[in-house]
Amino acid sequence: MDWTSIYLNTSNLNVFILGTGEVATRRANKFLDHGADVKLAGSSLSEDLEHKGAVLCSTDDVDELVAWSDLVVVASGDEDLSDYVCGIAQDKLVNRADFPLKGDVIVPTSFNIGEIEISIFTNGKSPLMARQLRKKIQSIITEDDILEIELQDYARSILKERVDDQKDRKKCLYEIFEDETINEFIRNGEIDEAKTHIDNLIRGLQ
Repeated sequence: MDWTSIYLNTSNLNVFILGTGEVATRRANKFLDHGADVKLAGSSLSEDLEHKGAVLCSTDDVDELVAWSDLVVVASGDEDLSDYVCGIAQDKLVNRADFPLKGDVIVPTSFNIGEIEISIFTNGKSPLMARQLRKKIQSIITEDDILEIELQDYARSILKERVDDQKDRKKCLYEIFEDETINEFIRNGEIDEAKTHIDNLIRGLQ
């Protein structure tokens, strides 16, 4: 089966999660943190989930919950109930925590460094290695990289207003990225000075 990595806007998405255990709670937190409306069917909710607005429902109501949802997450140890929910969710997006490759949506290992989000998917082969790769990636991304992203975003916003041709904007961004004065400002944490220098560079490049 082929999988394509995409990012889904979950703001106001209706997410039904079958289960209230550790995996279900982790999934619920992820979707709640990104603006979704979340209902879980199971035994109990943590105080944190209740505080975030998650709703606890009965497993007797799964038919109504599936009908309500845009995305169904199956994270329950009840195999029969899991199979039933998947069976009635044919026209919904389904994430299966028990058998990920049998669903439509994978929720990969992900983490944030500043405003960067990085996701790792091993095609279901090794969640353990996904965690190990996460540690390696976190160890090599520096604060300078984060500042460089901020400055590239700053430069792009100016260039979009002043330069019509996309190829010209791209060329400008590469010149800014390779500019040693800007790199020195980044190393010293002098962001305002770097932005001023970018302004001057863009004026000179036009």
